[in-house]
Amino acid sequence: MSFGPPPSIYTQSSVAADRRRRKRRTVLLGAAAAVLAVVLGAGGWLLWPGEETGGTSGPEAVRQAPDDIRETTEELPVSPEGELVLEHDEEDVGKATDTSPRYAPGTWATDKVFAKGVARRIEGYRIKEHATEKAWTLELDGHLCATSRHVTADGRTAVVVQPPRAEGAAEDKGVCDQVVFVDLNTGKKLWQKKMPSADFAYATNTNLTLTKGVVAVAWGRGSVAYGMEDGRHLWNGTTASQCEDKGFAGGRALVALVKCGEVPDATYRVQKLDPRTGKAQWTYRVSDGVQDVYLPSSDPPVLAVAAGDSVVTDLISLDGRGRHLTTVSLSGYEAKCGTRYFSSPLFGVVENCDGMVVGGAQAFVMSKENIANGQPSDWIVAFDLKTGETRGKFEGRWLQMVYPLRMSGDELLVYRRSGALSPASIVSWNPRTDKETPFLLFVLPEDEEGVLSDPEQSDILVENGKVFFARRTVVRDDEYPKDPVLLAVGYGSAGLKH
Repeated sequence: MSFGPPPSIYTQSSVAADRRRRKRRTVLLGAAAAVLAVVLGAGGWLLWPGEETGGTSGPEAVRQAPDDIRETTEELPVSPEGELVLEHDEEDVGKATDTSPRYAPGTWATDKVFAKGVARRIEGYRIKEHATEKAWTLELDGHLCATSRHVTADGRTAVVVQPPRAEGAAEDKGVCDQVVFVDLNTGKKLWQKKMPSADFAYATNTNLTLTKGVVAVAWGRGSVAYGMEDGRHLWNGTTASQCEDKGFAGGRALVALVKCGEVPDATYRVQKLDPRTGKAQWTYRVSDGVQDVYLPSSDPPVLAVAAGDSVVTDLISLDGRGRHLTTVSLSGYEAKCGTRYFSSPLFGVVENCDGMVVGGAQAFVMSKENIANGQPSDWIVAFDLKTGETRGKFEGRWLQMVYPLRMSGDELLVYRRSGALSPASIVSWNPRTDKETPFLLFVLPEDEEGVLSDPEQSDILVENGKVFFARRTVVRDDEYPKDPVLLAVGYGSAGLKH
């Protein structure tokens, strides 16, 4: 598996690149001010109850242990008017083309740092008003092979990378057998372990996740789990069976996707595991004829299945003992499971369904795009996980699609794309009351908006009152092949100190 051209060590931008960035920032800020002025003049809908006291968009989050998987409840900023707080251009991308891009898997943020994986390194940036200051760079032994969206409460995560190679050695096998545990606040490598019997682990089949105190990896031919504290080996799955661990879902619990046999005759089962021992606590057998299975949530356990097709057709919710609760048809909806990297199975796919979010009692799924003139371009529907009934609908606007991002307490954070006279925005939606609360309003770079706003091409991350957009691949501008390429931008409230 080729990962594109070798990355360059980050260097300071040239004078020309600095000018380009300053020009882009000036245009962005000017456009934002103009659009926000229009919106405010149209009725002042940016104000909401609680802005004087700094209300929250949901109940106060329960205090978590350091090795819990982070679940944050966002506070409403003092003002929804957004300002640029991060901008990073990737340099020396002249060899990165559409057919051989520079891959950039992995996007994370803490209250101190924004971090991005690129090729064979991870970089951290301090989040500052109108500035981007690199905090650290962690050079890895090889290219990134798998990442996870999960971060611990104290700001740690894990990645899988290729092993170190002797100078001049050919990268012909592309094996991915190294697990690296990283402190995102400092950029420090906490430990690195070689996965056992991982000769057939590649970027195309390796899936990584985190649950409380445990890092778990599966690559079809095997699986392994490590303790977060010191990287101690906890257990590994067998490789001598016709059934194999295809991947895991983490977070509050650890759930395994087990595949038996080969497509098109493969069968699947889902198991809840004890994270410390790997022993199954319950097993759910998926009906025959299903072509693929994704695990967008471990607790509550939810499956997204492709029944008779490669595209997800149904959601299946289970109770806490692995018993079937309901099946929801996704005809007319876009769960967006396995659609990253032009539907290539790169960097871990089992947990990634970018068109849906699972809450404690509901699954929120976006519809297919609606091209009817004057109607909402799409909408998000809340499905009850016990009954399968609809419990609410959040509509986009004409030519302004909406995407579900994540839960914030009991509310859903939604990204709404920009319109002719409306800025892009993050809003918080309460499906019980149908109340929509503005969170941030901002203007993305016009020439980059299409890529950055597409969840199949970019990570969209809300954390600590800020929103970040980061590409998953970097490709040169053929007209200006020596110019840096915008990799990530971030916005925070203009009413907050950074």
